[in-house]
Amino acid sequence: MMKNLFLMLISVNIVLVSYGQPSPTSSKGGNNSYSFIDYQKTFPRPGEALERKEDTLQKQFEAKKLQWPAKYMYIRSFKYDSQLEVWVKNDWKEQFQLFKTYKVCALAGSLGPKRMQGDYQVPEGFYYINEFNPRSNYYLSLGINYPNASDKILSDSLKPGSEIYIHGSCVTVGCIPITDQQIDELYILAAHAKDQGQDFIPVHIFPIRYNVERSVKYLESLTKDDQDLKKFTDKLEDAFDYFEKYKQLPVVMINDKGEYVINEAAPKKLKGISTEIKQQVKRPPAQHRERNIGLLAEAVHQWPQYPGGGEAFMKYLQVVGNEMTAFLPKGIKKAFIQVEFIVDKDGVPVNLKVLKGFKEGEEFNDELISRLEQMGTWQPALLHEKPVAKKMIQTITVEAPLAP
Repeated sequence: MMKNLFLMLISVNIVLVSYGQPSPTSSKGGNNSYSFIDYQKTFPRPGEALERKEDTLQKQFEAKKLQWPAKYMYIRSFKYDSQLEVWVKNDWKEQFQLFKTYKVCALAGSLGPKRMQGDYQVPEGFYYINEFNPRSNYYLSLGINYPNASDKILSDSLKPGSEIYIHGSCVTVGCIPITDQQIDELYILAAHAKDQGQDFIPVHIFPIRYNVERSVKYLESLTKDDQDLKKFTDKLEDAFDYFEKYKQLPVVMINDKGEYVINEAAPKKLKGISTEIKQQVKRPPAQHRERNIGLLAEAVHQWPQYPGGGEAFMKYLQVVGNEMTAFLPKGIKKAFIQVEFIVDKDGVPVNLKVLKGFKEGEEFNDELISRLEQMGTWQPALLHEKPVAKKMIQTITVEAPLAP
């Protein structure tokens, strides 16, 4: 028997912190009741969002034969695949049904759990919404309870980090960003679920979709020399598989080492993914960061500066090149890939494209651009001491390691 298992059920008795608001009382409770939705309407942004979007959301529910509003809501996010799903139901015995999938704007850090303050990592694991922030610096935001019981054991004991949100504004330094239009909807859905009595809305954050071949292949390349990371991601996969099979939330526990334990987890699959899964699921091409650049400077007084300088940029490109070896087409051992991008006047790299590569490399190019879009914000180029957009061209070497 495992010792000191802490049950992480959503119904645990924890005081919810939600911007100082009172506990919700359903509007059906009587003439003097004051609901959580009523409370949210006292703030300008949620109030305006409810006025704009509530009727549209209700019609979307009707189109999918879902009962409005949902009493139970479940959110799961996939870091590498840049997606956030919203699942709903109205009776705890029912299976969850998928309502909508949102595109996550950006990913800070890399795959793997968050373990310390300032690492810019998006957490991975099992959480719940513990805050509604109607006055967020990122328009609207929903806080999650990082660090959870597992993180408190495994993360830096003094500075594990905090303040992780799902928020708007489409920018991130370690949170889960979506657009303002999307956070409007998500905030309303969560507010209604809380209003219906769901105090602990689960949020499960996975490194990848475990039924997408390319995503699995990438995760395998990261974990082949990191057994701790592999063990961690295998536990997350157990939870993913359980939900995929039953469309119900698994019971997640934590042992005295801080490791997740998934109740009734199926035996691990053999290495690799089945032909059936490969035929059923294909990852769609990513939506890349594109902007209309009004003015592109040809000559500048100061070129864009990568965080840490030129040497740091070369090291970053080397890391990307090493990671991309897993995606080289069959029969190709080495490639020199020339890419072009624009460092916009706010320092964000946009409009990435591959200028020179190899034939039939569409999937490789799509993956490479997705990786490079995570390079972070630069110091923009300067012209007459004013930031301007500047085009950059860079060659990346991708070479498979020699067999031993």
